[in-house]
Amino acid sequence: MIVTVLITALAFSTPREIAFSRLLPAAPALAAAMWPVLPTILLGLFCLLVMIGLSFAYTDLGTPYTAAAIVAVTLAAAYASHVRLQREETLVHVRLVADAAQKVLLRPLPRRMRDVEIESLYLAAQEQARIGGDFYEAVDTPFGVRLLIGDVRGKGLAAVGAASAVISSFREAVYDEPDLRGVVHRLEASISRHSAAYPALDLPERFATAIVAEVQHGGGSVRILNCGHPPPLLLRRGEVRVMEPTTPSPPLNLASLIGDHYCVDTFILAPGDQLLLYTDGVTETRGRDGEFFPLPEWMRNQSPTPPRELLDRLHQALLHYSGGRLDDDIAVLAVRCPGTRARERPG
Repeated sequence: MIVTVLITALAFSTPREIAFSRLLPAAPALAAAMWPVLPTILLGLFCLLVMIGLSFAYTDLGTPYTAAAIVAVTLAAAYASHVRLQREETLVHVRLVADAAQKVLLRPLPRRMRDVEIESLYLAAQEQARIGGDFYEAVDTPFGVRLLIGDVRGKGLAAVGAASAVISSFREAVYDEPDLRGVVHRLEASISRHSAAYPALDLPERFATAIVAEVQHGGGSVRILNCGHPPPLLLRRGEVRVMEPTTPSPPLNLASLIGDHYCVDTFILAPGDQLLLYTDGVTETRGRDGEFFPLPEWMRNQSPTPPRELLDRLHQALLHYSGGRLDDDIAVLAVRCPGTRARERPG
């Protein structure tokens, strides 16, 4: 509207030779990008009336040609506005469906399971995205609080489908399998069946890295089975320990190629210890200088804080480090559990 008023004022206040009136068809064209159909048409009608009014004040403006252009552009702008509104409505519905799907796939976790505090963080690389190939879950079982975090190779709906298959299998297996190896065998079978049923054309082999962990009830120890995933970090009184596996275990859906030997490691937990489980989107976040985000060093500088505040700090640190641009999806679990010391031993 401001553009229309400006063009009108210039058309009436400048000599006829400049012919600012020829810019009037641009007003409804610009309005179509922001306004609904009816206001766009009314603006075109207003421009047409302005052009007719100018023809009484100035002769030889080429009024018929400019008026015809206004009518044609207004009709085209009204149609463009209609199409834009339809697409915006469709996008809203798609986002609602994606939000519902994310709540099923990555459902909100309770902030506490018995004496274990758990918080989660999920960041999509694309601003419009809601779900991706990164996944996590936490379940309170008779065997302890069991955690899952992982990352499906690839992107798109195929990665989401594989992540959904793994999470669904985990939610069932953790109640039935007393040993973490049994849980991982179930996850392996689930992703293998999914990959066979929905082969990925862009990848010769669909696989996922994952960590399955079990925090003992009452604290004291955590058992971890790492299937080719970035190792968790243990924060204890300002010191950070990288919880590397004793023996590497194969990623999910690769056991048939490189063997199905799974190693479970047990680590002690002292009161106030915090665990950080994360996907590689965290450690592969690049700064302006091209360097990766130094997660262990960042963790070492963190004061004792609740898991939620720790993840909020991490979120801000990643955005600041990357300049607000994330190139990969990110999933993080922060866990804090009071407990007595246990003897550390290989699983």
